[in-house]
Amino acid sequence: MSVCLPSVAPSLRRFVALLLLLLLLPACGYSFNQARPTSARTVAVPVFRNDTFTHGLEAHLTDAVIKEIQRRTPWVVTSAGGSAAQSTLSGTITAAELRALSTSSRTGLVQEQAFELTIDFTWADSTGRPIVERRNFKALESFIPERGVSERTEVAHHAAIQELARAIVHEMRSAW
Repeated sequence: MSVCLPSVAPSLRRFVALLLLLLLLPACGYSFNQARPTSARTVAVPVFRNDTFTHGLEAHLTDAVIKEIQRRTPWVVTSAGGSAAQSTLSGTITAAELRALSTSSRTGLVQEQAFELTIDFTWADSTGRPIVERRNFKALESFIPERGVSERTEVAHHAAIQELARAIVHEMRSAW
């Protein structure tokens, strides 16, 4: 005697399909190509320039990028002023803006905001030839300043900086 559960079978199939998709996703970006240039085993990361009125972002971004390079790549970070580095990652924060994402229909006050950080960066070899160069590279992170949640803008600043650091290192790695 068999029992038919028509509502279970489709959901079980969806679950298995989702599980397989999640297991296969990490393999999608895998490559047998070399992940870094053989001539650049070290990278200097001087403090990013900050052309915005939001002070302190440059130090936080530089620190986050250095930590991300150390965590996700085989490259060794050397002192920014040293001539020992075989490559240099430099950049400029060109914009730091708050954007309203949603407003209350009752009060007209902002319910959700986003902090958008824009940079230009160049990763160059020891001769100054760019390996990776990006302009208007952006990260955006939302937060909720509304009463009740009251997240501070610093929460979004930190999250946007972390996201930007991951994206920069991803761009460096994808160049090879």
